[in-house]
Amino acid sequence: MKRIILTNKVASTLLFLGSVLFSSLAAAAGGGYPLDSANIDPTDTASLQRGAKYYQNYCAGCHATQYQRYERVADDLGIPHDLMMDNLVFDKRAKIGDLMFNSMDPKEAKTWFGATPPDLTLVSRVKGGPDWIYTYLRTFYEDPSRPYGVNNKVFPDVGMPHVLLELQGIQVDTCGDSDPNARDPLTGEKLCGLTVDPERKGSMTPAEYDQMAYDLSNFLAYSAEPMQQQRKSLGIYVFLFLAVFLVFAYLLKREFWKDVH
Repeated sequence: MKRIILTNKVASTLLFLGSVLFSSLAAAAGGGYPLDSANIDPTDTASLQRGAKYYQNYCAGCHATQYQRYERVADDLGIPHDLMMDNLVFDKRAKIGDLMFNSMDPKEAKTWFGATPPDLTLVSRVKGGPDWIYTYLRTFYEDPSRPYGVNNKVFPDVGMPHVLLELQGIQVDTCGDSDPNARDPLTGEKLCGLTVDPERKGSMTPAEYDQMAYDLSNFLAYSAEPMQQQRKSLGIYVFLFLAVFLVFAYLLKREFWKDVH
């Protein structure tokens, strides 16, 4: 009887922990908000270079990528070391082989933002992938009730200011309490959504900003797995080796078993 009771308690505990984990993952993946497809291309070197530029200029002040090195990024993206150091490394004490830390003190950051800004090296794998990042960057909107005056559709009540505001401009949510996925039955167009306020435009057009969000998502996806392309290329050779090995393994097996009846 005791064993049965203990087993039930363990099962209940595991079920509870599983539900908590599932809820956390659901929240991290965007709370059900539909994600736009980024369709990133890790072979697009020009996009990755632009993404590195945007990251270092707009993100690196608060977020580190401490599992990457400046040298590795420069070599992978075809950026000369001197150009990298002069234009994309703002800590003059840093060397090309250093890890990509930033100078923000974690304790002060927690005081300013309510939480220490997370390291973004693996954000593409921890969150909902490049599509999550791409949609997140494009769904900031005006919300006077929030401390920084903005909110986010993918990450509601996020404690981060809209650092790309000067590029995108101020978006307003025309949906209110309406369904953001509702479409006109005749044209198929969305009935409401996020639109840039014509009086408060950014320095980029919507198309240019979407391209910037794509480039930044592409770079962070690369940062999460710099060896992705090499891994895929190596995988082809592994399968070819296994295919050839299978032939010899079969011939060897047939030779060993030919006299066994």
